[in-house]
Amino acid sequence: MTDYNQGCKITLYWLEQSRSHRILWLLEELKLKYELKTFKRRADKLAPAELKEVHPLGKSPVITIEAPGASKPLVLAESGAIVEYLVDHFGQARPSLVPARYREGQEGKVGGETEEWMRYRYFMHYVEGSLMPFLVMTLVNDTVRKSPPFFVRPITSIVASQVEAAFLTRNIDGNLNFLEDQLKTAPEGGPFLCGKELTAADILISFPIIAASGRVLQDKKSKEKYPLLGAYANRLQEVDGYKKAVAKIEEVEGSFSASM
Repeated sequence: MTDYNQGCKITLYWLEQSRSHRILWLLEELKLKYELKTFKRRADKLAPAELKEVHPLGKSPVITIEAPGASKPLVLAESGAIVEYLVDHFGQARPSLVPARYREGQEGKVGGETEEWMRYRYFMHYVEGSLMPFLVMTLVNDTVRKSPPFFVRPITSIVASQVEAAFLTRNIDGNLNFLEDQLKTAPEGGPFLCGKELTAADILISFPIIAASGRVLQDKKSKEKYPLLGAYANRLQEVDGYKKAVAKIEEVEGSFSASM
């Protein structure tokens, strides 16, 4: 039996309603053995203090890798960095998670990259750099609207509505329109962002896309405006690796929620 772990012990520190679930999915896709340590959010929705014992920022996802002969475990944080490290070192089981970089005969040449790889490299940075900040701001804005005592809420609601109208809605709509177009123009007709094959970029974008599908893609108008995006969110949740990751959490925690 192939040891895809290469003798390494991998531990994922998973936090509910967080970006860590896509790392769990990736571990399943790569057929890696891992230890799963799960954490609940505090009443204020922040991560528990125990995570600071693993990484100084106390965030999730975080993974540790104990490699044979290493003097201490490798600690990796930040979703994109974790994904890139895992596919770089443990991608043998699913090499298609990273598209071929160069067109035949164009190896090493500037501009010789395949469209699939260029999309892959872009979306690996787009997810956290462009898309996630607006979704997080939406959550913060909703908290501002709903959290204060009832006698203050009329004021906070007005402020939140102004922020939403002046800034958030147009930026979120802009990103959703962009992603709808990217799916429409995917190489070979998709059905994934980089073409016919599921890539690590699809796994990385799964959290905001699936979370958004439960928040902003539910009404009839949004479904008509973003049919490909809605179908894409459903498609991601039907991938075997994703379903295995969900089943793992349900086994450990009793339930799973893809919401933010």
